[in-house]
Amino acid sequence: MSTTATTAAVSKVANVIIPVSDQDRALEFYTETLGFEKRADVPFGDAGDGRWIEVAPSGAETVIALCPPGPSNESGGKETGIGLQTDDIDGYHAVLRDRGADVDEEVSHMGDPVPPLFWVRDPEGNSLMVAEIH
Repeated sequence: MSTTATTAAVSKVANVIIPVSDQDRALEFYTETLGFEKRADVPFGDAGDGRWIEVAPSGAETVIALCPPGPSNESGGKETGIGLQTDDIDGYHAVLRDRGADVDEEVSHMGDPVPPLFWVRDPEGNSLMVAEIH
């Protein structure tokens, strides 16, 4: 076992990946429906038929990558584990509903310590949680 001190460590979460089969449709949903900005859109993969697409809320450091599924992975129907934060849960829920997003019927208000929240699903059925956290 080494006793040498090191500064090598993870410094941040760089991205989270959601495998999608229709990248154009996913990009449209995440930018136009959720209101994220596109950060990257470049060729990706051995066959050259995929793209590495990154989206994020304005000012966010960590991005969501919308990529083709890997060889042992499938797209769609994923519980992403991604939590999004808003300052106006009821307002954002109404905006997404008006934009035709697949959102829960209503915002869940369970009371402390659980923040108000709802779930939204992208066009491939991948779910993300939205919560109001102050």
